[in-house]
Amino acid sequence: MSLVVQKYGGSSLADAESIKRVAHRIVETKKAGNDVCVVVSAMGDTTDELLDLAEQVSPVPPPREMDMLLTAGERMSMALVAMAIADLGHSVRSFTGSQAGVITDAAHGKAKIIDVTPGRITSALGDRHIVIVAGFQGVSQGTKEITTLGRGGSDTTAVALAAALEADVCEIYTDVDGIFTADPRVVPSARKISSISHDEMLEMAASGAKILHLRCVEYARRFNMPIHVRSSFSSKEGTWVVTADPEGTQDMEEPIIAGVAHDRSEAKITVVGVPDEPGRAGQIFTTVAKAQVNIDMIVQNVSEADTGRTDISFTLPMSDGQRAVEALMGTKDEVGFASIQYDDQIGKLSLVGAGMRTNPGVSATFFSALAGAGINIEMISTSEIRISVVTRIDQLDEALRAVHTAFDLDTEGEAVVYGGTGR
Repeated sequence: MSLVVQKYGGSSLADAESIKRVAHRIVETKKAGNDVCVVVSAMGDTTDELLDLAEQVSPVPPPREMDMLLTAGERMSMALVAMAIADLGHSVRSFTGSQAGVITDAAHGKAKIIDVTPGRITSALGDRHIVIVAGFQGVSQGTKEITTLGRGGSDTTAVALAAALEADVCEIYTDVDGIFTADPRVVPSARKISSISHDEMLEMAASGAKILHLRCVEYARRFNMPIHVRSSFSSKEGTWVVTADPEGTQDMEEPIIAGVAHDRSEAKITVVGVPDEPGRAGQIFTTVAKAQVNIDMIVQNVSEADTGRTDISFTLPMSDGQRAVEALMGTKDEVGFASIQYDDQIGKLSLVGAGMRTNPGVSATFFSALAGAGINIEMISTSEIRISVVTRIDQLDEALRAVHTAFDLDTEGEAVVYGGTGR
């Protein structure tokens, strides 16, 4: 007998009929002889609607109360899915994140899982129940307060539970048939990938691919947990995210490029006129770190000989932009820079593939494709398996399609997107 952990996203639970369809799929998995633990997100756009409602009530709601509000969406889903399963004649138990033993730190809105103690889940599975768990949430180890894990936190909940329960697989159900070489909403000719390594998927997620949350993939790699990404709207085989073959025996004809990801959620800060002296960059990035802001790409211009000053640019999540600007302005006199420029009209494009490091010509093809499409590049960053550039946000979709075509990733026909608003 296998233990399967499944996760269903908001688009798969958009309405009553969708919930009934998901319940049938869960029951079929149980009938196939598996123990089943299911993690659910909030229905449809419920989380966004709750955020909008909170903004109407209070411009700056207390983080604790915001977490109390937002976790209601997943609790609604878990109860409704459990009701639908019970209506099909199967025994079921639903649990909140805290009841399921998801223990986090105390950071409201972006808590990190520090432990999972799934005693109640194990007992329920032992009693032959189907288990439904509210994703995206946990309980602080120290304060015992309810916390949320941030966007995509239900993916992380599912993989963390799968690891703690020593499940055979974690199935992530969404509104497309798997992981594609690009977002099929933007590139309809994108090709579905049959399997991808944890490392490649980490780069894709970090580069803006929304199909899996970054922390979810990190957790899966750490515990060597296979993830099967598939659609809740069809029975097609999806994409397997697995540990790379340590023996290097994969098919030599496999494409060297895993895919092309894009991200519209970043902004760029340029610190203008920084004295070109030892320690100034350290002061800038220490300030940003103290403001709890993560930095992505960094570029420092060549110092101007006549002024002895330089410009330092970096990208960061748009949601953290104002906080970073305010923190830096507080150190203007200490650091000695002239001004700060903030730009939220940028987009990031990333080419990802484990085979890139051993195949010449990848960079040339990448930049030639962008040049041919008339795309201007503002920043460049690379790793062993990724090339990322920043461009204007209104050129991002065109850049994505140009690079996708240049690397022969297009396929005939169009990828199917079954549901979801994309909000």
